[in-house]
Amino acid sequence: MFNIRVYGILITEENSVLVSDEFIRGNYYTKFPGGGLEFGEGTRDCLAREFMEEMNLKVRVGEHLYTTDFFQMSAFNPEHQIVSIYYRVHPEEPIAVPLRQKTFDFDEQQMAVYHATGETETFRTIPLTHFGSDSVTLPIDKVVADLIKGINTI
Repeated sequence: MFNIRVYGILITEENSVLVSDEFIRGNYYTKFPGGGLEFGEGTRDCLAREFMEEMNLKVRVGEHLYTTDFFQMSAFNPEHQIVSIYYRVHPEEPIAVPLRQKTFDFDEQQMAVYHATGETETFRTIPLTHFGSDSVTLPIDKVVADLIKGINTI
């Protein structure tokens, strides 16, 4: 079975990369914002929906950057193969959610979500000069992080 994920690469005006720090199923992950494709949904629509759901942020989905080109088993379900699709995204309004400076710096509201669901997330930016594959957790994200650093014009 395939699990299709869609992620957005948002580079701020300050030349920083937006990441999501998440606590999921008992583990901490730093990843690009985005999520799972729903049945009947296009990849660009999925990404716009995910940014609205997670950050209440309207984005314009730009150019396609990368699609997984190797086998990646899901960390959560060994019967699923992950296929991730990455796009550049551009905010169409100011980012209103708090952007943290420290990793996994969850506030009271985010901790309330954790206590209710067992999962939570927060967002932060990493200056592009300090960003690389070691900045993110997931194997496919690491490939994209290296791609971003290699392009350096994104």
